[in-house]
Amino acid sequence: MNEMDKRVLAILAHPDDAEIMCAGTLALLKEAGWEVYMATMTPGDKGSAEHTQQEISEIRMSEARDSAKILDAPYYCVGLEDLFVLYNEESITKTTALIRKVKPTVVITASPVDYMVDHETTAKIVVTACFSAGIKNLETGEPPFEFTPYLYYCDAMDGMDKLGNPIDPAFYVDITTTMPVKEKMLGTHASQRNWLLKHHKMDEYILAMKRFARLRGEEAKVEYAEGFRQHLGHGFPHDNVLAESLKKYIVTR
Repeated sequence: MNEMDKRVLAILAHPDDAEIMCAGTLALLKEAGWEVYMATMTPGDKGSAEHTQQEISEIRMSEARDSAKILDAPYYCVGLEDLFVLYNEESITKTTALIRKVKPTVVITASPVDYMVDHETTAKIVVTACFSAGIKNLETGEPPFEFTPYLYYCDAMDGMDKLGNPIDPAFYVDITTTMPVKEKMLGTHASQRNWLLKHHKMDEYILAMKRFARLRGEEAKVEYAEGFRQHLGHGFPHDNVLAESLKKYIVTR
């Protein structure tokens, strides 16, 4: 893998999802010489008890850009609507266009089973968009490229499905050294602390993130960790390029 191939795109549903679930790994990839790109399906336009949709969209996208800047990463918003991330022609076309624009070797997305349907549908859309990157008859406004990216799923929120059953990672990334970066990135999303407190009854926004990373760390026998599973469906690469690039930080089950 040459230097030009070291390009990772994290595309999740809402601003702050990547910071909670995979920012430590993105920071390690940045240290390893990878170009990092960050994207969300929506601007998080429903995530406020105080602001209008337009106001909170502008606030949250600004926070997402500030977070991405910490890794020198461009930030993109696909432009779908919060709570209405649908698997349809629009979402697939827009997401495929983004993947063709970035040309990532690795794509990281949401868990296909999670507490919220926006996350689950994001995963489904991203699978199709990665698979469609080289399909010439899918017109997106961006030229196709002949490579199906490596695709990885982040942990589900709290590491469980909607019935409370655990979802175990296939492998862990030891993010102990990049936890300060992950914490700083999540801290840019100031609008979400009050929202989560009112809607989810969740305070200690950053501390909650750290508790889950510590739980995964205990499982991996390190201080902090993030969990991942690789998409291994037909047509996708099966060797684990993420583990190859971050060898000394990888803990397998």
